Amino acid sequence: MLGRLLPLLFLIGAGPQPPSSPVAVAAGEAGNVSVTVYRDPDRGEGAMDRRWPGGYALISETRTVTIPAGDSVIRFEGVAEGLLPETAIVTGLPKGVREKNRDARLLSPAGLVDAYLKRRVHLVRTNRKTGKVNEQDAVIQAGPGGGVILTTPQGIEALGCSGLPERMRYDGVPVGLTPRPTLSVLASSDRAMTVTVQLTYMAQGFDWGANYVAHTHRDDDKIGLFAWLTVANGGIQSFRDARLQVVAGRPNKVANAPSPRRPDPALHLRCWPMDTTSTHPRYLFERLPWMLDGSADDESNIVVTGYRRQRGAFPAPMAMMAPPPPPPPPPVVAAQEELGDLKLYRVPIRVDLAAQSQKQVAMIDQPAAAFARVYAAPMLGGRATPQAMPLVMRARNIADEGLGLPLPAGGLALFAPQDGQDLLIGERAMADRAIGEEVEIGAGTSPDVQWTLVAIQRQRKQTRWRATISNARAVDIRAEILVPGELVDRPAGLVRGPGGWRLPVTVAPNDRATLDFAVKAYR
Repeated sequence: MLGRLLPLLFLIGAGPQPPSSPVAVAAGEAGNVSVTVYRDPDRGEGAMDRRWPGGYALISETRTVTIPAGDSVIRFEGVAEGLLPETAIVTGLPKGVREKNRDARLLSPAGLVDAYLKRRVHLVRTNRKTGKVNEQDAVIQAGPGGGVILTTPQGIEALGCSGLPERMRYDGVPVGLTPRPTLSVLASSDRAMTVTVQLTYMAQGFDWGANYVAHTHRDDDKIGLFAWLTVANGGIQSFRDARLQVVAGRPNKVANAPSPRRPDPALHLRCWPMDTTSTHPRYLFERLPWMLDGSADDESNIVVTGYRRQRGAFPAPMAMMAPPPPPPPPPVVAAQEELGDLKLYRVPIRVDLAAQSQKQVAMIDQPAAAFARVYAAPMLGGRATPQAMPLVMRARNIADEGLGLPLPAGGLALFAPQDGQDLLIGERAMADRAIGEEVEIGAGTSPDVQWTLVAIQRQRKQTRWRATISNARAVDIRAEILVPGELVDRPAGLVRGPGGWRLPVTVAPNDRATLDFAVKAYR
């Protein structure tokens, strides 16, 4: 009988077993990193957001990983903070990838408190009476936002409110709390092996722009144009020894789902004032003696670090000095390449793109571009009383005039030589300018060139205007009135620019000139 049962027992014991959990495997450090940065598509000509840049990057890297036989969870630590999991591609695994996860919980003071909610910790604090350091158990009941509430043998209290040093010790790092942003993938293999995989993904939190520095020449209408390529990394992950490229233009990119922002890693402790309601800030605000004389709005009465700031107690702030001119062009200059109808700028050497920082590389150096000095005033800003005319430096982006290359969008600072130093005379934002387009640099206004605008005749279908331009300089000037409306009797060859039709006139030294023109009325 026993001999008949043994085969049956063997078959029962050999039945299906519960599947084992995948083995966690850490991939090696990233190598052969490539970062291609795209501009924020919604930024236009504005400045980059230094806290969290609105552009994105395409990141590619290789890693070595040893995987066991069966299922395994491969963890790629140190990916970009703004990684978009749906864009991640992992190649080189024997059976590909079955699942992807973005681990966003990072190891930090606030993260530890959050992970230990309703769990026991060790509270190390100083005894108020004896001054000795004691350790006792406590349970975190609430936190970390707005403070940490603990349950101790003495009752319920807030961390950091005793007035003496105290801290918490933990038994270990909770599962799922990582020191760096991590992407994990579920993979399978028939046998144990060591493979080299390539990880490619898109990540938010990057941006780039061009920063131009222009210098006027003293004796002619030439400008030296220099540009820095500025790349911003807003995440907490650095990319060492990376190949860096940026793309100019507007790729056809659909919007991605917003990635969750990491929580604040800092632990902010807040305590209710242990005193009477008579010390409430509003009561103090109403009873401060120096405010009883009606001088509450006087900024000289600001309380600074516990004492009243008296008038004259601090020296007046110095005027902001203009930034120094750029150094001579370094040997490393980003090289321009064609990327379809877009432009790609490649840094010829590997660089470090540090976390939450900016990297600058030389991009453009045109030492003698021909720019014309034009005093251009918009008609809509005209009035009968004299006012200074705006000065612009205008050029055509062609090789014959010293340019002839694409100019990506960015900020520009214009300097002029004076007494052996360069002084700032204008700043502006520049839009993308292709080869052949017109480039304008605003240079402020000149008190030596004034203009007025008056209506000399009004009719039902048109209004006739007269602009008067005076020149107190010792040289001829070229001036223009920009008319946005439709002109009556428009002269042949008249040019229309971004501000409207350009009515030109040349004004001799210490002289004045008038321009009469009629604009159609719209009913």
